[in-house]
Formats: sequence, C-alpha cells, structure tokens
Amino acid sequence: MLVTIFAPSNVHLLEIAGVRDALFEANCKMGSSNRYRVKLVTERGMPEESASGIVYLPDASIHDETEPCDTLIVAGPYGVPSPQSEAVNDWLREQSRQSRRHGSTCTGAFLLAHAGLLAGRRATTHWEYAARLAADFPDILVEPDLIFVRDGPVFSSAGVSAAIDLAFSLIEEDHGRALALWVARRLVVFLKRPGGQSQFSALLTAQTVSNSPIDKIRLHILEHPRAKLTLETLAKIAGVSSRHLSRLFRAELGMNPIAYVELTRIDIARRLLEESSAPIKAIAYTAGFGSTTTLRRAFLRRMGVTPLEYRMRFHSSGGGEPINVERAAIPS
Repeated sequence: MLVTIFAPSNVHLLEIAGVRDALFEANCKMGSSNRYRVKLVTERGMPEESASGIVYLPDASIHDETEPCDTLIVAGPYGVPSPQSEAVNDWLREQSRQSRRHGSTCTGAFLLAHAGLLAGRRATTHWEYAARLAADFPDILVEPDLIFVRDGPVFSSAGVSAAIDLAFSLIEEDHGRALALWVARRLVVFLKRPGGQSQFSALLTAQTVSNSPIDKIRLHILEHPRAKLTLETLAKIAGVSSRHLSRLFRAELGMNPIAYVELTRIDIARRLLEESSAPIKAIAYTAGFGSTTTLRRAFLRRMGVTPLEYRMRFHSSGGGEPINVERAAIPS
C-alpha cells in the first residue's frame, strides 16, 4: 500500500516524521502482509532544509515519481504557503485522481486548495490560519475546531502534531481499531486526542495577555468564571465605557464581551469534562454556569452536543495534573 507524501519548501518536519513513524510501527506489528510503503516527494527531489533547519533527503521529485499511490498526503510548511508552481499543481491533481484518498496536514490544505482539490469539501487546518483559508477559498467549508476532517476520499488535519492523529485514523480505517490503538500506545500518544483546536483558544490566549483593556478582561474572565460578569461589571474593571468595551471586543475578536464570557466558560467546562471525573453539576458550577441546565443549553448551542455526550467522546483517564473542581459550595 503506497503512501506518497509531498513536502513543500520550509516544511514542518514533524508532519512527515509523525506520519512515517506511525506507519512504521503499524508495519512492525503487521509483519509482512499489507505493509505500508512510504515515499517522500518534493518538487526537485534534492536535499531540502526543513523549517527547523534539519536537512532531509526526499525519495524522488515530482518529475520522477509517477507511480499511482493509494494515499496522497500533502504536508504543510511554516506559515501560509505561497501558491506552488503549475507543475506541482498538475502533479497533485494527477496523483489525487489515481489515489484512493488524498489530503493534507496543517497548512498543506492551502496547497490542496490552490490545486482545486478541496473545492466543495469540508476541511481543517492550523487554527491560526483557518480564517485565512476560509477567506481565500470560500468554496471550502472550513472546520476550524476539528483535529482532523474526513469528507469522502478527502482528509485534512490541524496543526503540525495533528498529522499523527491523522495517521492513526488512516491506520484504523485500513486495519482496524486494535492496530491503531497498539500504534498509539507504542508512540505514547492518544488514539483519539481529547478536545478540538479550541482547547488552544481562550484558555491559552488569556495566558499571554498584556495590559490592554481587552486583555485585562480576558484574564479576569478566565480567573473568575463564577463571578457576575455583566457588561457593566467588565467595563468597570477595564476602566472604559460599556460601549467602548463592546467595540474593542468586536474589532479584535468579532464578538461581544458576553459571548466571550460564555465561550471561556465552555472552554473551562470542556477541560473539566475531558480531564476529571467530577459530576456535571460540579463542573457547571466551577465553570460559572450555575446550573446543569444552563451548561447543557450552552453546549448544545455552541457545540451541537450535550456535556454528557462530549465527556463520553473525549474523556481521558490519563495521569495528568489533578483538576480542582469545587464541590462543597455548590448550590443545592
């Protein structure tokens, strides 16, 4: 089973190595039957320098590699890639026509999009560039929160390390869950990573804030999710008028402060659902929703699933740091 990986200049090496190592482990477990063959192809077929400075040697150039592949994977470079040459686009289109499935890792989605291979499809990319992909290619339905997306024979994955998640999904499709789980254990990685890309949004962004009014509010919301966070209260904390604060939020985040409060609370609740075994009532209180009904409505509105359904899908029993969920003061 031939897997061809196309690497553009300035590629993230982990996207190549992660996929190859996962397929290598699968081969080790399978023995001699149904093994993956992997070829790394670049435009010129010459030694290349990755984004981190490591030099790698591809197996072939696009001019030499004409063997039809089972699976075509387009790796992503650092940042938003420039359009490739027409020779690359023609090669990608020809390979995709002959393959059983094709797709991208990280910003490789832009390369597929430039070649016209994502038109009318659902796709994802690195969370930082998802809005750009949607704006540049309005014929693509971009799913910014998903770790990877499958739309028929076309697949795509989120930022860098999500290439490993994608490799697991391909192994599971080809050879079943047991082998995919074995490979994940060998690599000490989640088979199904808990959460989506938005786990890197409000909670992570708020930890890098400066002293601007909007950043003060974002940090305050994160640190005091159970407080009464009305627009007037937030404006007073920021030292600006309610109208000005609303303008700041809309200009920078595209939403009003109250919507941001809810999204931050959802992020907190998601982490607790993923990493703790606390009752949902306790999680609702800790995240600032006050009641399970309010939490449930917010999840259904924003995520399309209930908190219980989310926990069943993404709960991890891993041995990370214990999560503090306040229970004693929960209103009865």
